[in-house]
Amino acid sequence: MIGKLNHVAIAVTDITAASNIYRDVLGAQISEPMELPEHGVTTVFVNLPNTKIELISPLGDDSPISKFLQKNTQGGMHHLCYEVDDILASRDKLVAEGATVLGDGNPKKGAHGKPVLFLHPKDFCGTLIELEQV
Repeated sequence: MIGKLNHVAIAVTDITAASNIYRDVLGAQISEPMELPEHGVTTVFVNLPNTKIELISPLGDDSPISKFLQKNTQGGMHHLCYEVDDILASRDKLVAEGATVLGDGNPKKGAHGKPVLFLHPKDFCGTLIELEQV
């Protein structure tokens, strides 16, 4: 069901400083910051030859990333995003097998303008999973 690894998301306290590290120290190409109010984050993508790294920081006080950063004050790996061909069929299959879809269970528009869903970490070895329809 899952396809390519689309990106690894890293929660950061300062997206500008983190972007500078990836660009200036590691020599990576990075995108411009993008605010995603529906998800409560600001995001920057680090483009790599085989995948992307998504740097995410809180957007607003009620951002889910704020809670993550309270527990992980240095930041850290937040989620893995896998591509799927049909997000609704994937959701239905996963729910039938006992997985928990976060939120109301309906896809939202993600940073790439495509539908995304998040799956509860308790069902996937402690890792938050994002599915993105391609």
